[in-house]
Amino acid sequence: QVQLVESGGGSVQPGGSLRLSCAVSGYTASGASVAWFRQAPGKEREAVAAILIRNLNTYYSDSVRGRFTISQDNAKNTVYLQMNSLKPEDTAMYYCAAGDRGGTWYPALKIYMKIQYWGQGTQVTVSS
Repeated sequence: QVQLVESGGGSVQPGGSLRLSCAVSGYTASGASVAWFRQAPGKEREAVAAILIRNLNTYYSDSVRGRFTISQDNAKNTVYLQMNSLKPEDTAMYYCAAGDRGGTWYPALKIYMKIQYWGQGTQVTVSS
């Protein structure tokens, strides 16, 4: 059974930092990708970052590039999203997702992903 469990969300002031974690279990695929999505109230869900497990290539949306960093720790089966210089517009529920290559084109990231599994989400609030 595949499980993705996010943690690390919380409230922070503008300019602050948070690190989200996504613990992945029960899923191994050589061509897999793990991505972070976010959804703010009244807005569509958007992909913000992805990493390819096979070669560690990373992809970012324009809205977070230069501020967010996605990485993985194979020993812990965990993918991280380090978020720096946070802005109020980063406020959203953040979701971890995993799947194979191919499938749907995500223009914000310029990558194809076939998302098959989702975590339950962790809330990030950026406010003064």
